[in-house]
Formats: sequence, C-alpha cells, structure tokens
Amino acid sequence: MKIDELDVRIVELFSREDGIGVLAASRELGVARPTVQSRLDKLRAAGVIESSGPLLNPAEFGYPVMAIVSIEIAQGVGHIAVGTALKEIPEIVEMYTVSGDHDVMVRVVAKSNDDLQRVLDAVAVTGAVNRTRSVVVLQTHFQNRLLPLFARVGGVGDVVGE
Repeated sequence: MKIDELDVRIVELFSREDGIGVLAASRELGVARPTVQSRLDKLRAAGVIESSGPLLNPAEFGYPVMAIVSIEIAQGVGHIAVGTALKEIPEIVEMYTVSGDHDVMVRVVAKSNDDLQRVLDAVAVTGAVNRTRSVVVLQTHFQNRLLPLFARVGGVGDVVGE
C-alpha cells in the first residue's frame, strides 16, 4: 500500500491524541472530515491500522512483572498445538514462532516473581514443551514503536514524540 504524508499526519495525530474524533482531527489537520474518514477506512481495510481499541498496560491492573520466555517444543507437537495450549494461559500475552535454538518465544506478565513461577509451571505441564528459558524484563524503554517507520515509508522526517 502506498503511504503518503497525509496518512502519516493522520496516524500520528490519532496516536498522540487518544480519543480524538474524526471531526476534531480534520479541523486540526486542515482537511475535510470525509478525507480523514476515508483515509482511516483505507488504512484499516489494508490492515495497516489493526485496532483502534485501548492499549492496555498490565502493570497498572496488577501484573507488573514481565518476562520473555523461549520455549523448545516437544517432538511431534506442532506450533498450532502449542499455540492452542498456551492460549489457555491468560498471562501469556504474545507468542511468536522463531528460528534458532528455540521454537517459540512468548511474552508473559505476572503479579509477582512467585506468580511468574506459577505461570512457568503451567507452561511446563502443557505436554507441548520440552524446555523453557526465561529472562525477566527489568525496564521497558519503548514498545510498539512503529510510528517512525511508518513516517519513513510515507516520506516524512522525524515524528513528534518518537
């Protein structure tokens, strides 16, 4: 999909101004409301914008511990079966099939280190896992940082706040 400067300005504004409406955005950007709406619709239809829902912070609702866990899956168990088993553990918030020494990487959140151990034990008893290796995240410097890349694709320089 071809991204242009107006697409970047629209996405940047909606990223910066949580809850802004299309009419207010059109006024701030100096373009017609239908233009903003059609651009948003186009970006959603193309899959560029995946969600306009809230971005949740697990630390703020009781899950301040985060870990990245690499998983070696059991022989004869496919990635789909592993994904199905791990989806039953709500503290696993992301899962990726990867290349390298392990087969799967997951991001886990927990209430405490003891709770993290409980989650890791739940992973271990799924029957789909041979071995895990965990690293606890000490500090998040940034995440979901896609706006600068999107701006580059749209031919725009630096984006405010990134």
